[in-house]
Amino acid sequence: MRIRMTVVAGAATLACSVGLYPLFASGKWFWTGVAAVLAVMCGALVSRRLRLPAVLDPLCGLAMLLLYLTVAYSRGEAWLGFVPSPGSLSHLADLAGDGWHAANRYAAPVPLVSGIGLLVAAGVGVVAALVDLLAVRLRRAAPAGLPLLAMYSVPAAVRQDGVGWLAFGIGALGFLGLLMADAREQVGGWGRAVTVHRRGGELPLAGAEPPSGQRVEPDGGRRAASGRRIAAGSVAIAVLLPMAIPGVHPRGVFGLGGGGGAGQGTQTVTTPDPLVSLKRELTRLDDSIVLTYRTDDPDGPDYLRLYALDRFDGDRWTYSRLSSSAADRLSGRTLPPPPGLSIAPVHEVTTRVTVSGGVRDMTFLPVPYAPSQVSIKGDWRVHRQSLMIYSLNDSAGGRSYTVRSLRADPTAADLSAAVGYPADVVAHYTTVPKNIPPQIRTLAQNVTAGASSARAQAVKLQRWFTLTGGFTYDLSTPAPQHGNDLVDFLLRSKRGYCEQFAASMALMARILGIPSRVAMGYTAGTQTQPGTWVVRSRDAHAWPELYFEGSGWVRFEPTPAGAAGQGTAVTPAYSQPTGAGGGRPGDDALPSPSATSGPDRSSASPQAAPHRNDTGPQGGLTEQDAGNGGTAAAPWIAGGVLVLLLLAVPMALRALTRRRRWASLAARPRDRGEDPGRDGRGGAPGGGSDDDGAAHAAWREMRADALDHGLEWRPSDSPRAAARRLGELLELDAVPAEALGRIARAEELARYARTRAAEPPERLRADVRTVRAAFAASVGRGARWRARVFPPSAMAQARSALRDTGSRAADLADRLNDLPNRMRRR
Repeated sequence: MRIRMTVVAGAATLACSVGLYPLFASGKWFWTGVAAVLAVMCGALVSRRLRLPAVLDPLCGLAMLLLYLTVAYSRGEAWLGFVPSPGSLSHLADLAGDGWHAANRYAAPVPLVSGIGLLVAAGVGVVAALVDLLAVRLRRAAPAGLPLLAMYSVPAAVRQDGVGWLAFGIGALGFLGLLMADAREQVGGWGRAVTVHRRGGELPLAGAEPPSGQRVEPDGGRRAASGRRIAAGSVAIAVLLPMAIPGVHPRGVFGLGGGGGAGQGTQTVTTPDPLVSLKRELTRLDDSIVLTYRTDDPDGPDYLRLYALDRFDGDRWTYSRLSSSAADRLSGRTLPPPPGLSIAPVHEVTTRVTVSGGVRDMTFLPVPYAPSQVSIKGDWRVHRQSLMIYSLNDSAGGRSYTVRSLRADPTAADLSAAVGYPADVVAHYTTVPKNIPPQIRTLAQNVTAGASSARAQAVKLQRWFTLTGGFTYDLSTPAPQHGNDLVDFLLRSKRGYCEQFAASMALMARILGIPSRVAMGYTAGTQTQPGTWVVRSRDAHAWPELYFEGSGWVRFEPTPAGAAGQGTAVTPAYSQPTGAGGGRPGDDALPSPSATSGPDRSSASPQAAPHRNDTGPQGGLTEQDAGNGGTAAAPWIAGGVLVLLLLAVPMALRALTRRRRWASLAARPRDRGEDPGRDGRGGAPGGGSDDDGAAHAAWREMRADALDHGLEWRPSDSPRAAARRLGELLELDAVPAEALGRIARAEELARYARTRAAEPPERLRADVRTVRAAFAASVGRGARWRARVFPPSAMAQARSALRDTGSRAADLADRLNDLPNRMRRR
């Protein structure tokens, strides 16, 4: 059965499953995996106990896994509460579909709702079945690392943070333990380990006795110790080396280097993908606090910007490569002036920001645009063209800093009057790839038809996205990866979240010749008390910034706001199509959108419209679902029931066999009025079958009891020889010895004698019980429990039945294959 290797394989699977921790909000998922692995292990052990073909090992494990999933997640629809039925299987399929939808709709870490818990148990169980097949049954422990590695690929693909070094180390040690256990069993298969006597590195002469007190150790002990040191060193190198290689770890050598200080020239900045970060923040279910801030802005706070994405390659928006030198360090000095801001009114704003300590890898600072001075400890730098604040070494998590910014207050007239752009702005911010589909170019022209200024075109684009275009805000939409996704959003599906809206408006603005880029960061959040605001993860946002000479880069808001969109998004006053503010006639003769605008921030206050609800028609996770992950008592109860059922199968088979043997005699009662010797065999009319059957049944029962209690049974012994050997071996008392003798004599007469005095079946049945009690008293407690719980005779009977069934099936297949030949011969 290879119980030890089975346990080691299961432990290795659980050790590697620790790498899934970044995907879940709590650790309850691990116990779901434990129950699944135990179920698979039980199924594999049963398969090997029955000596089934290797291909059936994973099938038995998966069958036990299905039983566990049925009890844990669909016992209400199952037969007898645990046997899979069409209804339970359908329920499991629906639950798996819900889990898959939730996993794709929300970003990690997610709560362990029922559907996701089912997927976790099924996934870990399948990996456990594959590892057990490769490492235990096929004795190929090294390839078993492939399914173990597959579990690490999931968090690596889903989360930009990957897997921590501790989780990787635990999984690596589990795999190394599997390899060591397999090697030990392979060496042990050659026999007992050879030991030599050592002292001071010298071997004794042949035939000489070792001196007293000399230590005896295996010859391979030193090699084994070397192997363990090599394994530990390999894991240490795999964990530490990436942290020491610049470029592999984003923060340089052990987080200390990569600063690009004086004399070091420039260094390329490596940061998380902004679009991936945006999707993850928007779909976090906990809606955790990202930062809090205080501001003295009399008009209320504006958005906090992290990134300015100025390049579009036809598929995705990205920012230009940031090459920083010592000259770009903040060092408390005034930042470069914002480009293009020369006409619009400006007022200075001071903002004090405190980032939550739970925020990790925030290497760009969220600041109001346009920052003029930033006071923060650490090595922080500014990108002069976009005024993004970033660091090569530090993270904003847990930090507090003060930002002074210049907030422009352009009017509609200021934007409408802006004409002409600098040549460098046009060259960089109106570039459009040649592979943009002509349908989008035509669409941009049609939407802005009749507009006579760049502002009027921008207002019409914004209004088309928020009101007249038929767009729907939907967080379940996948992030766009290719140009075709953009075409589908604009022309067909018209469903998306802020990334699609901002990217599409910025692209269409460039097609119209308006310099544009995509900004990402956070909305103003919600006000908790006068002057104090809280920004949560779902306030993450993307918006387009358009350039107007004299006003610089100004924000537009094409994403639907309010309860049906981004809950805290705010439409600027200068982008409202009111027709006032000095715009040209006809440019703004449009009804105003319903989104909140201007300095009135009532929609961002606690008493405003409720925050965006993401549990709309696409299906969300209710509080009840989040608390019912199937991981409380149900998995443990299911696991216990499965173990009890597994233990009960051999016992039930043994009891059923015993009952059938004696019941067959009771079904044919002997005619007591007949002469015992009438038929020449001392039996009942018809050949004495009752007497023979009772003797054979008692003998088989005694043989099964002997095997169950671990007593040696020699098939070549005669009944008398077997009884004599058992009696001498166990030193039986008079009563059990006489019972054993009667059973042996009855079997001997039934086999060889023509005439005999038959023993009554009741006497033989009582003798069998007496002998069984004597067997149990003569062996240890472990043997007695094995005879009761896991009787070997039942396992042998099951193997024999399976072999017979297989032989009959093979014979039937041969007959069916030969049937055409026989029909032709006829």
